[in-house]
Amino acid sequence: MSNRKFLPRTAAGAAPAAAARTLPHVRKHRGQQAAPSGQPRSLRIILVGLLLSVLLAALDQTIVATALPTIVGDLNGLEHLSWVVTAYILAATIGLPIYGKLGDLYGRRNIFVFAIGVFLLGSMLSGLAQDMGQLIAFRALQGIGGGGLMIGAQAILGDLVSPRDRGRYMGLIGAAFGLASVAGPLLGGWITDAWSWRWVFYINLPIGAVALAVVITTLHLPRPGGPRPQLDYRGAALLAVASAALVMLTSWGGTTYPWGSWQILGLAAVALAATAVFIPVELRAAEPVVPLSLFRMRNFVLPVAAGIAVGVAMFSTISYLPTFLQMVNGATATGSGLMMLPMMGGVLVSSIGTGQLISRTGRYKAYPIAGCAVVIIGLVMLSRISADSPYAFTAAGMAVLGLGVGALMQNLVLIVQNSVPPRVMGTAISSANYFRQIGASFGIALFGSIFITRLDDQLADAPPALAGTVTGESINSLTPQLRAGLPAPVQDFIASAFGQALPPIFLVSVPLVAAALVLCLFIKEVPLSTTARAEAAEEGRAG
Repeated sequence: MSNRKFLPRTAAGAAPAAAARTLPHVRKHRGQQAAPSGQPRSLRIILVGLLLSVLLAALDQTIVATALPTIVGDLNGLEHLSWVVTAYILAATIGLPIYGKLGDLYGRRNIFVFAIGVFLLGSMLSGLAQDMGQLIAFRALQGIGGGGLMIGAQAILGDLVSPRDRGRYMGLIGAAFGLASVAGPLLGGWITDAWSWRWVFYINLPIGAVALAVVITTLHLPRPGGPRPQLDYRGAALLAVASAALVMLTSWGGTTYPWGSWQILGLAAVALAATAVFIPVELRAAEPVVPLSLFRMRNFVLPVAAGIAVGVAMFSTISYLPTFLQMVNGATATGSGLMMLPMMGGVLVSSIGTGQLISRTGRYKAYPIAGCAVVIIGLVMLSRISADSPYAFTAAGMAVLGLGVGALMQNLVLIVQNSVPPRVMGTAISSANYFRQIGASFGIALFGSIFITRLDDQLADAPPALAGTVTGESINSLTPQLRAGLPAPVQDFIASAFGQALPPIFLVSVPLVAAALVLCLFIKEVPLSTTARAEAAEEGRAG
C-alpha cells in the first residue's frame, strides 16, 4: 500500500423519593460545619472544572491536525509528522485503564490533579519545542496527563452525583467531548493562521489553570478506607505493551507500512503475546488493572461492545468527512471544519437532551437503542453523497449521525457507571473508554485501507489525456491548495474520484452499529438511586 499524506492519523437500587440527589463537596474550615448536601452552586463550580478538563483532553486529539503542515515546515521534520499525533494518542490510551485503577485505590481527587498538572506541563513544553524530537517527547508527556482527564471527570461525577441525576451531567460531558472532537481541527487551523502553531499548545495553559484551581479549591471526596493495596505493576506493564503495539499497528498499517509487512505482523504478534500473558496475570492479581470479573457482568460487556461500534462509526466519520469536503467540495481546511458544524450540533442536542430525560424519568435503555438506529440512518445518508450532492444533503446526514452518536456515547458509559460496584467504578469506566479508543483506531485504519483501494481503482480509470497527470504518486502529496491550482479537467476528475471512492466506506460501519443495536436490546435497566455515593459514604461515617 502506498503512503497517503491526506489520510488522517489516529474516549443501583430502589429510588427513595425524599433522598437528596447530589453532594457537592466544599472545603470545611476549622470551627465551621460542613456545607450541607444539595448546594447547586458548588456542584456547578466543580462541573465547570470537570468540563474544562474534558475539553482539553478531547481537543488535543484533533486540534494539532490542521497545524501539522506549519509545524513540520518550521521544525524540519516531515518524516516524523505522524508521530506528533501518534505519541499523544499512544500515551493517552495506555494511561486510560491505569488512571481508572489508581483512582479506585488511592482516591480520585489527587490522581485527577496529577493528570491536569502533567497535561499542562506537557502543553507548555510542546509549545517551547525546538525540534521534532522534543515535540514528540513532550506530546507523549501531554498524552500521559490527557489520559486521566476524561476518566477522572466521569468517575468523579459518579461519586458526586446520584445515579438518577448522572444522566444530565454525563450528557454535558458527552456534549463537551463531541464539541471538542469536531471543532478541534477548525480551532487548530484558526489559531495557526491568526497567531502561531505554538499557541495550539499554549492555549491549554489558561484553560487548564482554571480547571486546576477549581478542582483544588472546591473538590473534596472521601478517600478509600482500609489498607492501601499495591498497583498491579505486571498487569499494567503488559497492558501498556499490548496497547502500544495495537496503536502503532493501526496507525501504520496500510499507510506507513503494508498490512503484510514484517513491521505490522511483528506488532500484531507482540500484541497477541502480551495479551496472552496479561490474562493469567490478571486472574492472579489481588487488584488487577482490568478485573476480568467485569466481563461476567451483562451491563458492562454489552455497553462496552456497543461503544466499540460507536467509536468506529464516530471517529472514522470525523476523520474522513473533511477529506471529502476538501477534495470534492473544494473547501479549505478551516472551511471544512465549519461545514462539520451540523454534526457537532446533533451531538450537543441529543447528548444534553437524552441526559435530561434520563434524570427526569430514571429510564435509559431506550436511548442507546434509538441512537443505534439513528446512527445507521445517518451513515446510509452519508454513503449517498457525491460530487454532485448539494451541501444541504451532506449537512443533513451529518446532523442525523450526530443525533445518534449523542444518544449513545455518554449514555453507554452511564450504564456502566450505574451497574458496577462503587469500588471498581473508575476501573470499569476507564476500561469502557479504553476499548472504545482501541476500536476507533482499528476503524480508522480499516476505513483507510478500503479508501486507498477504492481510490486506486478510480485513478486507474483516468482518461488517457489525464493519465500522466493524475497518478498515485501525484495524489499522494495533493493538498486542497495544490488542487485549486490544477487545470479544471484535472480538478473535476479528482473530485469525481474522491466522490466515488470515499462515501461508500461509511457503509462499513452499518453492520457493526446494527450488531450494537441488537446488543443494546439485552441491556438490563436497573432502577436508579437518588443518593450520591459520596453522600452515602458521609452518612455512613456520621452514623
